[in-house]
Amino acid sequence: MPSVTHDDAPPLADLMPWSVAPPRLGRGWPTAPDAASLKARWDALMKADGPDRAALFEPTRARSPRTAVGQLPGVAAGTERLERASGPCPEPVRVLRAPFDEQWLIPDHRLIDAARPELWRVADAHQVFVVESPGTPHAPGGLLATSLLPLFGPGRVRPLYRRPGGTEPNLAPGLLDHLTARLGTRPAPLDVLAWALTAVRADGTVPLTSDPGLWERGVRLGRRALWLLRRDGERPKLPGGRRPYVRAPLPPRPPAPRYDRDEEALYLDEGRISPVPPEAWDFEAGGVRVLEQWCAARTAEGEPGTLSAIRPAGWPQTWTSELLELITVLALLAEVRAERAGFTVTDPVTAGDLRAAGVLPVPRPARAPASVLDGREEGPEGQLALL
Repeated sequence: MPSVTHDDAPPLADLMPWSVAPPRLGRGWPTAPDAASLKARWDALMKADGPDRAALFEPTRARSPRTAVGQLPGVAAGTERLERASGPCPEPVRVLRAPFDEQWLIPDHRLIDAARPELWRVADAHQVFVVESPGTPHAPGGLLATSLLPLFGPGRVRPLYRRPGGTEPNLAPGLLDHLTARLGTRPAPLDVLAWALTAVRADGTVPLTSDPGLWERGVRLGRRALWLLRRDGERPKLPGGRRPYVRAPLPPRPPAPRYDRDEEALYLDEGRISPVPPEAWDFEAGGVRVLEQWCAARTAEGEPGTLSAIRPAGWPQTWTSELLELITVLALLAEVRAERAGFTVTDPVTAGDLRAAGVLPVPRPARAPASVLDGREEGPEGQLALL
């Protein structure tokens, strides 16, 4: 964990003031590691009638087949009450279901107890969502960053931008100007996020610096973490000889994984992947090994008679490719963590400095979502939503 020579570091909650609680699904079946299963689950729901449809839906206090609700922003899905709905499944979208676990979601507001539409309005190719993830000592500073909509908590979700198109950064007003004056160069919003991933402390504070060289080093480390966490652009690779490969084919229905530390091998029944560095196997999020949790999400059977029981008959090849990449990402992130462990912040820009400059306290509007309505949003039963 980075150290600092003072205790007056500003909290992340002041540097990135707008935050939203993570979406709450209320039922597990609208998400799955593969999109085909979701379409099959939807078809099964549409074929059921009356009480059978209601039972398959798994109603809660927030949602039932009778609930009237509008579309999610930017998503083409029906708005008639689900009890009389028909037609094809809305096209599944990629989401981050758990730390480091990319899955698919049916983006239908009628299926989600608390979808957080304000997050959907700003979700695009430019957006980066920061998730406060307490209890993830192997992630950079307990923060995770993703280009996908995150569907897990308990921490808050902080979008980097308040509007679509990468405009209006979610940073304390005046922060970039103040850092420019102290550093002699203007940081980009993504640089501030990269620095936060490097310098954030366990108490949620983010010590800043006026040392240009230290700032550059911290941003470089954070940018590498961002690249690995977002998994966009060039795919990450380990050096030759350290890259994981499938040494024995994975079975159609593998059991829980088993790790052999001496062989650096991951076993799924007769299937074998190696080399798998111990740092990748030991990587935890929320006190749970990431690789174990990832495999469990793909081997869970689901209770018979429920929509969650509809899943692939075997182990798709795409899952193997995703598993190999996840092993690579975790191993490389462990290297970033090791380099970050010796990171010490000097020449601080304190919370007192920010208060003196008028950056803090953050004005109340900066903690609220921006007015974002670039297009029509359909409300319940096809009516125009009024915002």
